Amino acid sequence: EAIMRSVGPIHQYLAKPCDPEMLKSVLTRAFSLRDLLADEKIKQLVSQMESLPSLPSLYHELMNELQSPNISFKSVAKIISQDIGMSSKILQLVNSAFFGVSQHVSSPEQAVGLLGLDVIRSLVLSVQVFKQFDSIALEGISLDAIWEHSRMVSLFAKRIAEVENTDSRTKDYAYVAGLLHDVGKLVLIANMPVEYELIFKKVVEEKITLTEGEIEIFGVSHEKIGAYLMGLWGFADPVIEALAFHHNPMQFFAKGFSPLTAVYVANVLEHHMYPERSMSYLQNVDLSYLEKLGLSEKLSKWQELCEKTIKEEVVE
Repeated sequence: EAIMRSVGPIHQYLAKPCDPEMLKSVLTRAFSLRDLLADEKIKQLVSQMESLPSLPSLYHELMNELQSPNISFKSVAKIISQDIGMSSKILQLVNSAFFGVSQHVSSPEQAVGLLGLDVIRSLVLSVQVFKQFDSIALEGISLDAIWEHSRMVSLFAKRIAEVENTDSRTKDYAYVAGLLHDVGKLVLIANMPVEYELIFKKVVEEKITLTEGEIEIFGVSHEKIGAYLMGLWGFADPVIEALAFHHNPMQFFAKGFSPLTAVYVANVLEHHMYPERSMSYLQNVDLSYLEKLGLSEKLSKWQELCEKTIKEEVVE
């Protein structure tokens, strides 16, 4: 009961007795994350986030399902996996020492299965670990579009990782990072909607990128904000790296294919396939980045794969 009461404000939970190396690793990582955000006001705002708001439609759908006498595990898992806020919180909890899961979990559906419906029901109905977005009407900004974009990027990133024959963990990281890559936008929109609307107007009027507008107004971009929060919540390094550099992968160059590569390419391709969902000016894939990785010849294949994924979505 004490643990359930504390799941909101606590970023990470370590069981006692705690392995000294684990403790040092967690503290070292927490201190290293400070460099991502220089603005103390933004840092304080982000570090106080207990959960990310969910789409009202999905939030109500989950509440109704959890209170239904014919509750379905499959339905609950599907709803949570569709929502950025719910997925991030459930993954944070299942990978902490709260519930003693020995393996690292990167799939929202698997996380729901491991926690079980009783725990999920308690978290949602009693502890109220999820919350919905307040009615925010921002000119030119659609929350539904952000969710759908993130969902498609997660599917694209996972398919790209699969075709590269990567290990299962890399595929899962690519999927999760794709789903969560824009969480920084949600943090800013939920906490500073007026300022964010001004940013979007600057993007349109001055023909700058959204990242440039964010840095001009807040001094930091949504990529770094999202990476900072997910880092505090204990997400794996490959996920944090993909969030922090999904617009500028050359800033974190690593040899070979990685979740960052998958999310970066998936994000750019999705924007080109659905330009109406883009909140910024379209940019092309940086071929010099792919050339450094020795993967430039893969781009057309990845694009075909993403287009096939869209067709499969339509059929389903």
